[in-house]
Amino acid sequence: MSQLTPESEAVFSEALPADPLRAPDASLPVRLLIVDDDESMRKLMSSVLAGAGVESKSASSGHEALRILEVERFDAVISDLAMPGMTGIELLNEVRRSHPRTAFLIVSGAGDIRIGVQAMREGCDDYIVKPFQIDAVMAAVERALRKRGLEQEVERYRLHLEEIVVERTLQLRTALTGIERSYEDTLGALGAAIDLRDNETGDHSRRVCLYSIEIARAMCVPEKDVGTIARGAWLHDIGKLAIPDGILLKPGPLTPEERRTMQTHASIGYGLVNRISFLAEAAEIVLSHHERYDGSGYPHGLRKEQIPLGARIFSVADTVDAMTSDRPYRRALPFHAAFEEIESEAGRKYDPAVAKIFMGIPRAIWDAIRKGRPKSD
Repeated sequence: MSQLTPESEAVFSEALPADPLRAPDASLPVRLLIVDDDESMRKLMSSVLAGAGVESKSASSGHEALRILEVERFDAVISDLAMPGMTGIELLNEVRRSHPRTAFLIVSGAGDIRIGVQAMREGCDDYIVKPFQIDAVMAAVERALRKRGLEQEVERYRLHLEEIVVERTLQLRTALTGIERSYEDTLGALGAAIDLRDNETGDHSRRVCLYSIEIARAMCVPEKDVGTIARGAWLHDIGKLAIPDGILLKPGPLTPEERRTMQTHASIGYGLVNRISFLAEAAEIVLSHHERYDGSGYPHGLRKEQIPLGARIFSVADTVDAMTSDRPYRRALPFHAAFEEIESEAGRKYDPAVAKIFMGIPRAIWDAIRKGRPKSD
């Protein structure tokens, strides 16, 4: 219980602060809740605060204070430490849970300083020791309000920062979407240029790309890697843009020297694609798409797992499209011929694991891709 002597009352009523208190929200008047089981102390503090231009209300217990806080706004609570029913520390804990933005000050005698330090550790904003002067009380209240104001300002800044992050993230996603569209347009143009140059295989790039995607997904390849495989398949023949027409479009068999020139398209394509950052991984497929599982391919004679998985998948997809497409020297073969070729050459030209997955995919899916229809789910 608080003790108020005539001497302390006189001291308490001395000089008032020159500057009014400021609430965290400057548009609203400062309101304080005084909690003390001593009625005379409540009345005196309310009277002095009113003289300082501060609006206040009082409660005789912690439980009453909590009921008032539920229905009214207060910037700060000034509570006595030793009260029956609910101590100042217990009230502090309740206020911190339900009203975290409200400043809280503990009032107690000099002999309770150790408890006051504990209160500060538990979230009390300041500690007032009796007997006290009004200017000391007002200064403590002002410090507590300033602290809470700064905390609210930090919280507003944090929320604003989160809004900025969300806004920038949306802007970044929009920009990335635009970049991806630009990439797709670029890839589409490159694929069209390749097919136009080697006009006997029209739409070949699109089909082998879709075939490769189908096989890769059936093999549970991560979607990020599926995208790399798709880009590599789409651009596999980009190096042919540098092959002379006399060799690329020659109707008859190539001489050994012409064949060596033709085979350089893999390395040329790699050199072109590898310079583009978003295609760098796909460039490995461009370089390796003519390697064979047994090491008989070119340009480096890679064997088995030395060959990138995307290139091993592409090899099967390329054979399917090559055999089932019309060429100047023959009509398209039926799909079962391509299946027989892949099955018989698994382990020599083709990765057996890729061949097995390919053979297990329903024929209807390949027909739908070939005819330009989306596969059914």
